[in-house]
Amino acid sequence: PEAMATRETRHTIVAPHGVMIRAQEHLSEGPVDPTLPTVVLAHGWTMTHASWHPVIEILQNRYAVRCVTYDQPGHGESSPEADQPSVRDLGDVLKAVIDVLAPDGPLVLGGHSMGGMTIMAYAGRHPQELRSRVRGVTLVGTAASIEGRTPVPFERAIMAICSRAPRIAPGFLVPTPVQGRMMFGDGADPRDVTVAVRQVQQTKMPTIGKFFTALSEHDELESLELLGDVPTHILVGTKDRLTPVGQSRDLHARIPGSTLTELPDLGHMLTYEAREVVADALCESFPR
Repeated sequence: PEAMATRETRHTIVAPHGVMIRAQEHLSEGPVDPTLPTVVLAHGWTMTHASWHPVIEILQNRYAVRCVTYDQPGHGESSPEADQPSVRDLGDVLKAVIDVLAPDGPLVLGGHSMGGMTIMAYAGRHPQELRSRVRGVTLVGTAASIEGRTPVPFERAIMAICSRAPRIAPGFLVPTPVQGRMMFGDGADPRDVTVAVRQVQQTKMPTIGKFFTALSEHDELESLELLGDVPTHILVGTKDRLTPVGQSRDLHARIPGSTLTELPDLGHMLTYEAREVVADALCESFPR
């Protein structure tokens, strides 16, 4: 599932608060089609840029399109997050990546989970750039706010401990079968589950805890109207346990002109479970 039949160039970008962001430029074999927008993809909490690999492979099998991914602060190969990170600051991290790797030309933005929240924050912080450059947005398994969600038992206490823990990965403390059931819906490919859970297992514990707090405080409801300025497609699995379907319905109601697709029996990890559907949504704004 992680195999990529494309060329990947790695970059290091200085983002706000001095965080060093590891970013990737994905090119299909042969020249890039200059009529196509650059696709910039933001991943979710405890994941890495690799969670977008299945979708990129489909996109680049169809189009000679340039894709950009990156590891959020503290995730993957990026340097640790600020002492008190916020989702709003992630909007500025996304802008820093765009400024370096896609400084001009049209864009299509895709965000999964916390990555979708990142795009909402980017819209709120940089509305003029959104209107002038972004041709389409795809929001996958995400929410403008998680206030009111039903918490997992003891999660707040566990996350507080993680925030103060040594900078080590939880590894086997995150068991694959349990985490897989939380992240995926029915009939998931076991290989996809293994690949996705491994990303969680390798995320450092303070990053897990601090960004849990950031997500709990995340509120971009005021930014949603701005996304009405660009075509926005919202995707959610009906068995998403982390950002339930009601939160995507709320996004749809608040983003003027948006499209909502609910995928029966699928879970939170649609970049694996519904990679073709996610790729289709990203392609909607490509010139015909």
